[in-house]
Amino acid sequence: MDANFTSFIVEDNPLALEMLSNDITNYHKELTIIGKANSVVTAAKFLQNQQPDILFLDIMLGDGTGFDLLEILPSLTSKIIFVTASDAYAIRAFKFAAIDYILKPYTNDDLENAIKKAKQQITPLQEQLSILKNAVKNPNNLLEKVSLHTQDKIIIVNITDILYCKSDNNYTTFYMENETKILVSKTLKYYADILKNLGFIRVHQSYLVNSKYIKEYIKSDGGYLLLNNNKSIPVSVRKRAQLITLLKTL
Repeated sequence: MDANFTSFIVEDNPLALEMLSNDITNYHKELTIIGKANSVVTAAKFLQNQQPDILFLDIMLGDGTGFDLLEILPSLTSKIIFVTASDAYAIRAFKFAAIDYILKPYTNDDLENAIKKAKQQITPLQEQLSILKNAVKNPNNLLEKVSLHTQDKIIIVNITDILYCKSDNNYTTFYMENETKILVSKTLKYYADILKNLGFIRVHQSYLVNSKYIKEYIKSDGGYLLLNNNKSIPVSVRKRAQLITLLKTL
């Protein structure tokens, strides 16, 4: 894309539509708004003939969802900035799918960061969008997959295939059942938060373990876990009591 970008806004709230439109016009002059829509149908009619560089897409629309629009337009190549209301389930869904978003009400910094990322990002994989759609539409269902952003690609993994995660400052390494390793540029805390209700236990400042693979807890030598593959994982003193309680429920 050139220094100038085209954009299109899909938003069914008139005030939110006007605010986003004004903010783009006043503060992001490198973006030219080529159209606006307040429904799936109107947006689809426009986008079938003309694709913007950046698509601002509200998730919940009066006649459907942003996902319905993406299904109507499978060949859409626009960079997508999802716009969503402040909802805990939606935020968790975006984290699982590793897709960026902005929350309403947003700040000028939020919008600026989202636009900056969108200019540099690759179009989300269909499987990422599928993870996001399922997580948003079925918030009470246990999620089965998570998207991991490495330095050069996006990898979709089954959550049950993750043995454990290890912290390395601001990076996290995922150790998989098939003995592969995946390095991701997000903190262990980030993943501990989204995986905590899916059988993962933070047993140490540096380790997050999938309880499915715990073989036994050894009390000697300060306490450590032995996994099914005989890998030993240290358990911190602070986490010991919590771990023992959790293990009794498995």
